Amino acid sequence: MIDALLRCWYGRCPAWFVPIHLLLALPLSLVFGTLVKLRRRLFQFGWLRVTHLPVPVIVVGNLTVGGAGKTPLTLALVAGLRQAGFSPAIVSRGYGGSAKTPMPVLPDSDPASVGDEPVLLARRAGCPLWIGRKRADAARQLLAFHPEVDVLIADDGLQHFALGRDIELVVVDAVRGFGNRHLLPAGPLREPLSRLSKIDAVVVNGSQALSLPTECRRFQMRIAGVRFVNLAAPERWIAAHDFAAEFADLFAASPPHAIAGIGHPERFFNQLAALGINATTRAFPDHHAYVDSDLPVGTVLMTEKDAVKCASIGNRLGRQDLWFLAVDADVEAGLQTLIIDHLNTRKRTSNGPKTA
Repeated sequence: MIDALLRCWYGRCPAWFVPIHLLLALPLSLVFGTLVKLRRRLFQFGWLRVTHLPVPVIVVGNLTVGGAGKTPLTLALVAGLRQAGFSPAIVSRGYGGSAKTPMPVLPDSDPASVGDEPVLLARRAGCPLWIGRKRADAARQLLAFHPEVDVLIADDGLQHFALGRDIELVVVDAVRGFGNRHLLPAGPLREPLSRLSKIDAVVVNGSQALSLPTECRRFQMRIAGVRFVNLAAPERWIAAHDFAAEFADLFAASPPHAIAGIGHPERFFNQLAALGINATTRAFPDHHAYVDSDLPVGTVLMTEKDAVKCASIGNRLGRQDLWFLAVDADVEAGLQTLIIDHLNTRKRTSNGPKTA
């Protein structure tokens, strides 16, 4: 069902099914849009409480359902803020994890408890990270334990209006864009496109042309695979552009498998193809909970997010042929300038964060 919806949202729906889909889903989208607007108004007028923190908050999110590149952008922001002299930290919902109360996430935390993306962020970011279904509660506890933190990044928090924010960034996949531009469930939008007029910047993941409102500040981001890392021995890695040549004879006899349980699996599979790797691909739902049988015999390539959950399986099975592709985001330099200027302005004016 989800796969069918995704195809319709992003223009791959059978022509005969389009009017049926819209006829059934558009009334629900109208209801959803009304509820979204009402909820936003309740926060704006104070009927629902907004928590303002003593440090600036940068929200990284998207308007659509599914992956767009928020995690690589968050990692790039942490690195840029640290380079500029700030002490950043991250708060996240911990989607996919079972934890019900705020808690810290460490590099060796159990993804089944805290979520796969927070564990990935904890391993790569090297800064404090807390999760909580109520991000404001998680943020308060994080600051209590880490008084040195002077700026917070809320991962995937655009629609979490209970947390006040100073800067809002929307990440958009240049290939998929906003799909058919309808709200859920007729389309992939969590909020109407008019929301972009209130965003500080739109970060476009990819080089393809994407139509945006003229008033939007746009910055380009490119996500590139940098190295393949072996799950059984993380100290063993091979530069991404050398991987296909390194295993040319093996892959000629037995092509590798590629698995992806992310919001947009095709992006990963296309990355492999661009690196000259001809793999047998299998897509899983986002945040998929892997089991032994999901890992086929032979060399298996996966995303870093999938590796967080597959490492324990591989270790238990004694697999030495599991690899993940580590990626880095190259973000247009102007975005860092915009953020630093904004943070410095807040220091001077102390007007506090904006509300919904």
